[in-house]
Amino acid sequence: MEMENDLLVAVAAAQTAFLTDLKKVMQIPSVKGAAADHAPFGIEPKKALETVLELADSYGFKTGIVSDAVGYAQLGPDNNDYIAAVGHLDVVPAGSGWDYPPFDLTEDQGVLYGRGVLDNKGPIFSCLYALKVLKETGVPLQKTIRILFGTDEESGSADLPLYLATEAPPSFAFTPDGKYPVVYGERGIVNLELVTELPPELMAAITIHGDQARDHVPDELTLTYQETSYSVTGKRAPTNAPELGENAITLLAQQLRNSDLPTALRDYFSWLADSFHQQHFGEGINLALADQDSGKLILTPYELLVTPTGFHLGVAIRYPVSNTEAEVVAGFQQILPPNSHLEIVRRIPGTMFPKENPNVQKLSTVYEKMTGLDGSPVTTTGATYARSMPNTVAFGPSFPGQKGIAHNKNEYMTVADLMKNFEIYTLALYALAND
Repeated sequence: MEMENDLLVAVAAAQTAFLTDLKKVMQIPSVKGAAADHAPFGIEPKKALETVLELADSYGFKTGIVSDAVGYAQLGPDNNDYIAAVGHLDVVPAGSGWDYPPFDLTEDQGVLYGRGVLDNKGPIFSCLYALKVLKETGVPLQKTIRILFGTDEESGSADLPLYLATEAPPSFAFTPDGKYPVVYGERGIVNLELVTELPPELMAAITIHGDQARDHVPDELTLTYQETSYSVTGKRAPTNAPELGENAITLLAQQLRNSDLPTALRDYFSWLADSFHQQHFGEGINLALADQDSGKLILTPYELLVTPTGFHLGVAIRYPVSNTEAEVVAGFQQILPPNSHLEIVRRIPGTMFPKENPNVQKLSTVYEKMTGLDGSPVTTTGATYARSMPNTVAFGPSFPGQKGIAHNKNEYMTVADLMKNFEIYTLALYALAND
């Protein structure tokens, strides 16, 4: 207990330096870009990686970059048997409507704003500073620790296979890119594209404008048919928590089903509204799957595109760990409108880790001690590096009740929450590195 108290005192003393150094990383707009020489995921993610490792060098750690994709800071001599924290430095685009500079770290009344402060620069940098505290306090550590910094988590995690091609995986790791308490299971993900053919003369008269991407529910859309425009404003939310937003696609469908559009178009939008509007758990298409471990299936349309021959509707689905992709796809096949077919555009199988594992129990104990909350392991709708890195679970940074922050405008974390993560990760790494 005395050792833990000394570590917490050191964490508190490091706050100013921690936030100062984090600001340097936050100011890099590390959104994925075109591949460049020694930068497979773009210049800015690589710049963020180099900046973090320069800082880690200055703290006295052994550092390295693997295949220009993943960097590490290491305390200890063993390159093959090590404990790790695995996070990422790439971020989603800023989007619009910010009240603070998106690529900076701005504090306002105890709240920190900036793209990546939660997802995931703030949490993984707190892990690096946790390692710095362990080093500077000189606490005994029986195992080597690595902090791993990825650069492609937001676009498919193509970075980790490059790392694993030459480096041994950690014997156990956590990724600070999910929620508390320990996440032992992540639902399966499948994204479907529903292709519906409609008369070309109708499609030639239609355009759709708005910010649409697979990571979020769109909040503003405008459809123009001939010279008439229909606009809707909803509320942006992550695709794994659509109930927190208002989907502009289904709002538009609700409006257009009663419009003066030709019958074929009104029929399509009526089907779309009936199937998905304010029905986030598959109940609109007779696909309300659920299980005890992970709860209900979650789905949402995220993209509606116009082609010369019809519509392409993108739907993101998180399905329970006890169900299969085949069940989900078969269910969708039963509800397609006329002249339609399905294409699978993304698939990520679910993952499960034994929640009885001693290291999982260590994380649960630290969480309970530092928060006073129940630390029983849980599952998630999100997708983290735990799907791509062996022996890995998600652990923080979001506390119970905190959802829908990461990919929105004014992404934030309170100073208190970020420092609480710093404390938790310091004690977690200390516990994992000792028997």
